[in-house]
Amino acid sequence: MLNKTNRLSLAEQASMQIEQLIESGVWQVGMKIPTEPELMEELQVSRNTLREAMRALTHAGLLKTRQGDGTYVSSSSALGPVLKKRIQRSDILQTLEVRHALEREAAILAATRRTEQDLEEIQQHIESCKLAVHSRDHAAYALADIAFHRSIIAASHNPLLMELYNHMTEGVRETISDVMELSSHSYYLQNHEMLLLAIQQNDSSQAAETVRIYIEHSKEHFQQQRG
Repeated sequence: MLNKTNRLSLAEQASMQIEQLIESGVWQVGMKIPTEPELMEELQVSRNTLREAMRALTHAGLLKTRQGDGTYVSSSSALGPVLKKRIQRSDILQTLEVRHALEREAAILAATRRTEQDLEEIQQHIESCKLAVHSRDHAAYALADIAFHRSIIAASHNPLLMELYNHMTEGVRETISDVMELSSHSYYLQNHEMLLLAIQQNDSSQAAETVRIYIEHSKEHFQQQRG
């Protein structure tokens, strides 16, 4: 039940409660949220108050209404839609530079913080990349490659870094699809194995250098394509 003595309006309080459900993972991205009557009962608010809260969250990009179907969670935080729009307006080289900054720091942290489970998950994603290379499936490789990089970020055990990277995923996927060709998959796969080895050996310097090498290779490849 909302606090009527709170300085925030009831709509703002309702909005914050719903946002907490999303950010905590109780409501996952893609999930259809409860109906209006159910939410009114759960939050103990009027229809007008709830609708005001829902409009604010929809405007922030957290929720999306499908006509005749219901309302769905579209992002895990208000930061996601903002970053996605910004990335879509950015040059691919700028996106690669941001990737370098995030992934370099994640690789350094992963080399000192990784667990055995982290290593197993990274290896599993490398195997998925291998399968995509062998089947010459470009789309499958792009997805497996993102999963690999996310596993490196996860191994840093920095929740904020993970959240920032997750919000960049769509932009990163487009970057990978634009930059990579089937002929370059084997190169990146070899680089991934080198990065895993550096993290296994707790070698932060080598992990950072490996990230620098594949980002520079991606930038050079794109510049050649662009002419």
